[in-house]
Amino acid sequence: MADRLDISQRKKDHLALCAGDNVGFREKTSLLEQVELVHDALPEMHLDEIDAGVELLGKRLAAPVVIAAMTGGTDEAAAINRDLARAADQLGLGFGLGSQRAMFVRPHTAYTFKVREHAPNVLLLGNLGIVQARGMSTDEIAALCRDTGADALCIHLNPAMEIVQPGGDRDFSRGLDTLRRLVEELHIPVVVKETGCGLSRGVAERVRSVGVEHLDVSGSGGTSWVAVEAHRAVDPDERALADELWDWGIPTAASVLQVQGLGFRGIVATGGLRTGSDVARAVALGATAGGLAAPVLKAHRAGGYDGVVAFLRRVVLTVRSIMLLTGSRTIADLQRAPRVLGPTLARWIPERRG
Repeated sequence: MADRLDISQRKKDHLALCAGDNVGFREKTSLLEQVELVHDALPEMHLDEIDAGVELLGKRLAAPVVIAAMTGGTDEAAAINRDLARAADQLGLGFGLGSQRAMFVRPHTAYTFKVREHAPNVLLLGNLGIVQARGMSTDEIAALCRDTGADALCIHLNPAMEIVQPGGDRDFSRGLDTLRRLVEELHIPVVVKETGCGLSRGVAERVRSVGVEHLDVSGSGGTSWVAVEAHRAVDPDERALADELWDWGIPTAASVLQVQGLGFRGIVATGGLRTGSDVARAVALGATAGGLAAPVLKAHRAGGYDGVVAFLRRVVLTVRSIMLLTGSRTIADLQRAPRVLGPTLARWIPERRG
C-alpha cells in the first residue's frame, strides 16, 4: 500500500515541479542552437505547397510533432492527458502517455491513461519503464497496451533518474533481453526512449541488434529529471548526489547525430525542444519528428485545451515556414537541407568506420 501511495504522490510532485522553472539543466543545453539552417532566398514554391506530413509508427502525422510523454495516475493527470490527446488528434500530431506503471500497480487509476475515446485517430504511444517491463509478463504488458489502445509502446530507460530517486531502482540488468522479448512477442512496435539523458551510438547499436526499429533520444537540455528528484530528495546524501548529477546526459542534438545511419525506421527527438524552430532543426539533423513536453504543459496551465491548440498551431506554422525558407517541399527535403553545425555539436558526429 505504501508503494502505491508513493507513486501517486510522486506523480503529483512531478507535475508541479515540471510546470515550474527550476528543473532545467543548469549549464548544458540541447545544442539545437548550434544547428544553423541555410536560408534559401529563392524557394520557387508557394507556402501552401509545403507538405509537412510524415509517417511514424504506421500512422501519418500532419506535421513532425509529438506531444511527449508526461503524466498519468492522478485526477489532474487524467484531465491533462485528455486535453493534450484531443489537441494532438485535432491537429494530426502524436501523443505520448506518461509511465503506465501507476496503471499496473494501481488499476483504479487506469482511467487517467484512457484517452482513445477522446482522440480516436491520434498516434498514441504507451509508456513503461524497462525495469518494470523486465518483471512483467508480455501478456501483462500487452494488456496495458490494449486497455489504452496504444499504437506503440515506449520502453523508457532512466538509470540516472532512478539512482537519485528516493526508493528508486538500482538493478538495471537484463534490459537488452527484455527488449528482445518484447520486440519478438508484443503485438505493437517497441520504441526505446530515454528520459532526458540521451541515447549514445553504442546503446542505439545494441537495441538495434535485438530488433528495435524506433527511438526517442530524449536528450539533455530541457527538463532534468535528476533535478526533479533533487527537489524531492529528503536524505542529504541523495540530495547531494542528485545535485552533482543535475547536468548529466547527452545533449538532444548530439544524440540525434549519434544514432544516424543504423537503420532505424523512426527517430523522435525530445529533450529541450520548445519551439517550431527546435523541431525543424532536429528534423534537419535526421529526426523523423520532434517532441515537446514542458512547453505544452505550460501552455495548458495558462490556457487549457485552447491554449495547447494555439501553441501547437504556432509550432506547426513555424516548421512549415522554415521548410519554405530552406527550399524544403517535404520532410525528406528538410532532412537533406544544407546546415552548418557549431563546434561543440560537430564533435558528436560519429566517426566513420572501415
